[in-house]
Amino acid sequence: MGQNEVMPASLPVIQPDDVAACCSPVTGGVVSDGAAETLARMFKALGDPTRVKLLSLIAASPEGEACVCDLTAPVALSQPTVSHHMKLLVDAGLATREQRGRWAYYRVAPEALRSLAGALAPADG
Repeated sequence: MGQNEVMPASLPVIQPDDVAACCSPVTGGVVSDGAAETLARMFKALGDPTRVKLLSLIAASPEGEACVCDLTAPVALSQPTVSHHMKLLVDAGLATREQRGRWAYYRVAPEALRSLAGALAPADG
């Protein structure tokens, strides 16, 4: 980095407890700053069509998981690019990653998706 360049701030990986904390609907009152950050990060991760497709591929797989090696062809991207997209989904709490030897296997985090759906549900009233 050059002398005048600013290092981008890195956000912490979203943990399952953080996801549960942001489940109240955004229409049900003012969300806290933390909940707003968590929700925005999750929605931002889903703001890319490739990441949405990757999540759908994993969710549709017979075992509910997919090896990164099986995700490259359906999205026509290289393994490093798919790994980058998956890292963003994992960091946002939308997927989990398990290393098995040389390959990484991913699963969708259903509680995170429920949290997002709940956050958009209209408030009763």
